[in-house]
Amino acid sequence: MADRRLTAVTRTQGGNEALKTGEVTPAGWDFAFEEVPVLVHAFRRMVRGLEFDVTEMALTTYLVAKEHGARFTAVPAFLVRGFHHGAIHANPSRWPGIRHPKDLEGHRVGVSRGYTVTTGVWARAVLQEEYGVDLSAITWVLSGDEHVAAYEPPSNVVRMPAGASLEQMLLDGDLAATIGPAPDAPAIVPLIPDPVGAGYAALRSRGFYPINHLVVVKDELLRERPEFGFEVFDAFARAKSLYVDRLRAGAIAEPTATDRMYARVLETTGEDPLPYGIEPNRAVLETLVRHAVDQRILRAPVKLEDVFAETTLDVTA
Repeated sequence: MADRRLTAVTRTQGGNEALKTGEVTPAGWDFAFEEVPVLVHAFRRMVRGLEFDVTEMALTTYLVAKEHGARFTAVPAFLVRGFHHGAIHANPSRWPGIRHPKDLEGHRVGVSRGYTVTTGVWARAVLQEEYGVDLSAITWVLSGDEHVAAYEPPSNVVRMPAGASLEQMLLDGDLAATIGPAPDAPAIVPLIPDPVGAGYAALRSRGFYPINHLVVVKDELLRERPEFGFEVFDAFARAKSLYVDRLRAGAIAEPTATDRMYARVLETTGEDPLPYGIEPNRAVLETLVRHAVDQRILRAPVKLEDVFAETTLDVTA
C-alpha cells in the first residue's frame, strides 16, 4: 500500500481537521478526501455502492448494514458524539395535552429520515429509559427511507404522505411530536424542558454520552493488508489527540457549538471528550446495541469484537 491514495469521506471537524489539512499523515499511504456536502449521502453511497475506501458513517447505519452483509468493517474511531434530549420537538398550541414524554403514547411521532437513523435511536432510548415511554405504543412516521434498502421496519413504522413535511405536519397538528433537527418555527419547542441540562445530567448520573459516528473501511483492503485497520485508527487518533490538546489549553480561536460542547464534557468529566477504542466505550456501545434490538432495528445482539477490525480490538486513544 506504499504511496497509495485511498478515497475517503469525513466531514471536517475538530477531531479530524489535522488529517484534512495534512498536519497528520498516515505512513506509506495517503487519504484522497472527497467533499460530500450532505454527509448522509456519503453513508448511502457507501452502503449501497461501496464507493469509498474509508468513510465516516453513522453508528446504527453501520450496524444495520453489517447485519445485512455489508462489505466494510468499522474501526473504533468515534468521530461524533452528543446528547439527544433536545431532538424531540412538540407543538403545545396544537397538542396542549402533550406535556410529558409519556403523553406521546397512542400518538403519531415524526422521525427525520429513516427509523434506523442514530439520533432517532438515541432519542427513543431517552424516552424509554428516562421517562418510561412504551415505544411500541407510538406510530413512528418517517420522512425518508433507509440507507440499508433490505431493512424492514416494525409494523408501527409508516411513511409520511408524499409531498408532506414533518415540520408542517407538526404545525398542523398531524403529529404529536417529531424527532430530528429543530424546526424553524416559534410554535415548536423541545418536549423535554432544558434539554441541554438534561443531557449533562444524564452524563453525570449514569455516564450517558451517546456515540453518533465512527469510521468504516472496505473489507477488501483489510484482507489485502490486515494491519490497515490499525493504521486508519492511528491516523484518526493522532489527529483527535491534537484537537483534544487544543481543547484542554483553550487554544481554539473561534470555537463552534460542537467545540463548546466537547469542552464542557471535558470540564464535567475531567476526561477526554472523544475517547477512541472499544474498551473506553464498551458500555455506551452495548447500550446502543440493546436499544437497537429493543426497537427492532437489529434482529439480534452483536458482539463488539465481531464488528470492529481485528487489529483494532485492543487499541485505545
